[in-house]
Amino acid sequence: MPRFDFQPHDLPAEAETLRGEVREFLDKELADYPPGLRAQSWQGFSPEFSRKMGAQGWIGMTWPEQYGGRERSALERYVVLEEVLAAGAPVGAHWIADRQSGPLLLRYGTQEQRDQILPAITKGESYFCIGMSEPDSGSDLASIRTRGEWSESDQGWVVNGTKVWTTNAHRCQWMVALIRTSGDAKSRHEGLTQFLIATDTPGLTVRPIKDLAGGEHFNEVVFENALIPDTMRVGKEGAGWQQVMAELAFERSGPERYLSSFELVRQLVAVSETSESERLLTGTGRMIAHMATLRQMSISVASMLEAGADPALEASVVKDAGGTFEQEIPEIAHDLLGREPSAAGDFEQVLSFLTQNAPSFSLRGGTREILRGIMARGLGLR
Repeated sequence: MPRFDFQPHDLPAEAETLRGEVREFLDKELADYPPGLRAQSWQGFSPEFSRKMGAQGWIGMTWPEQYGGRERSALERYVVLEEVLAAGAPVGAHWIADRQSGPLLLRYGTQEQRDQILPAITKGESYFCIGMSEPDSGSDLASIRTRGEWSESDQGWVVNGTKVWTTNAHRCQWMVALIRTSGDAKSRHEGLTQFLIATDTPGLTVRPIKDLAGGEHFNEVVFENALIPDTMRVGKEGAGWQQVMAELAFERSGPERYLSSFELVRQLVAVSETSESERLLTGTGRMIAHMATLRQMSISVASMLEAGADPALEASVVKDAGGTFEQEIPEIAHDLLGREPSAAGDFEQVLSFLTQNAPSFSLRGGTREILRGIMARGLGLR
C-alpha cells in the first residue's frame, strides 16, 4: 500500500556553517530594507541583489562547476533558501531559473542549451518565467491549446496561443513553455512538448496584469505565428508532460511553501516579546510549532531530492499543507491583535500586503484540488 514517506533528517554540519555566512551577508545587504518590502518574500525582484547572490556562488549552487555551479549539496542549498526567505530578500529575479528551469535544462536540455544558458543563471544575470497556465483551462494543465506546427522550411515550430498568470514574463529573458505539438486537448497527456523561448521572439507579446494589491507580477503572453527553432526544444517531442511533472517536484517542496508569510510571523513575535497576553503568546507559539513541523517535512523532501529519489507525492503534501498555513497567518495575526491592515506602521503594512496576496498562495504551483488529486492517486485511492 503506497504511503507518505517523511523520514526525519538533520542538516549536515557544513550546511549550518554556511548558514552563518549567509546571515552575515544578508545583515549587511539588507540593513535598511523595510518590513513592507521584506513581506514580498520571493516575489521581490532586484537584478542587483541577484547578481550579488551569484557572486557568492548561491545560485545554481548544486550544479556542475563547468556551468558556474559549486557542486554543493541540496541540503546546503536548502539552508540558503531558508535564510533568504526568512530575511525577505528580493530573490524573485533569479528564483525560477535557480529552482526549476536550470535543473530542467540539466536533466533534459541539449549541451548547447546548457552552455548558452546556465552560466548566466549562476551569475544572477538570466531570468526565467514558466509558460504553463492558459485561459479557460483552470488548473487542468493537460488541456492546454497553445499549439506548435512544424515548419520544414524553417526547421522550427510556428506557435499560436496564449499563456496567462505568467509571473515576471515582462522582466525575464526566457520562458520555458509547454506547447501542444501533436494530437489535441482530448488526448490529454500526449503530444505535449517543452520549449526554451526568448521573450523578445517576434510574434510574442507580453501584457502585464495588475493584481489586487496593485502590483504587476502576472502577465498574459500571446503567441502569434511565433517561430521557435527546433534547437530550442527541451527534451523529446511529446515528452513534455513527464518533464513538467518532474519539474513541479522542485517547485512544490521548498521552504517558500511555508515561509511566504514569515515577515508577519516575525512582526507578531516582536509584539509578543513585550506582551503579557496569554492568548497572544499561546497563539504565536502554536504558529511557530506548526511552522517547525512543516520545516521538517520540507527538509525530508530536500533529503529525498539529494538522494536522487522522486518525492512528487510528498512534495504535493508540503505544498498543500504549507499553502494552507501561509494563508491562515494574516487571519490569525488579525485575530490575536485586533489590528487592521493599513499603512500606519510596520506590522500593519505587512498585514495589509499579505492579506491581499495570501489568496494566491493556494493557486501558484498547483491548486489545492489538483494537489489532493495527486495525493489520492499516489496513495491508490483513485
